[in-house]
Amino acid sequence: MNSTSLEQEVKRFLNEKKVSFEDNSASYTHLDFVILFKGEPYFYLEVKEKRRRYNAKNWPPFAEEVDLFIIDDLTVRKCLAHAPRSGVLVRDSGRDNGQDAYFFFSVIDLALMPRLRVNREIRRKASGVKGKWLINLRNGVRAGNIEGAFAALRAYVEKLDDDLFTATECHGDYVGEEVAVGGTVRKSFYWNRDVQSTR
Repeated sequence: MNSTSLEQEVKRFLNEKKVSFEDNSASYTHLDFVILFKGEPYFYLEVKEKRRRYNAKNWPPFAEEVDLFIIDDLTVRKCLAHAPRSGVLVRDSGRDNGQDAYFFFSVIDLALMPRLRVNREIRRKASGVKGKWLINLRNGVRAGNIEGAFAALRAYVEKLDDDLFTATECHGDYVGEEVAVGGTVRKSFYWNRDVQSTR
């Protein structure tokens, strides 16, 4: 198990690569890092770790424990505030083989992939609930090291316009989801009619 926190690993990596960033890892209201390019925000990144196995008895069934990760609903909402240049990096340090694995989830993945949302009861000074998402790590981009994880982040940004504005099929090939086929075949006649009716 890696004794260095993922936050420290990210900071060290960015410093070694001479990448400018803002460190918000002590904040409860901001995502952990703002990666900068020419002084302007390039990407907003939250980092999370899975250090130990989950007790399956405490959660509804969603994914095999080895692939399960639990993330705060609030984290996803903070990513949405900076969409589309935001996402979450998870380091799974609890793997049985003793090797860390990294999983990058873009905000688009977070919005579209299958997940199970639950409210977890909390009792501090006052009782309440905390929103949690059960997600499957296999729906993120897997990397064997921090460099590969940031390569996945860069690849996401580089093809962002295509993913957002060009591709017409359903985005992603997610574990736990089968995209069905529906409707009638769309022919050129329909496109011409639709264009004429909106002009």
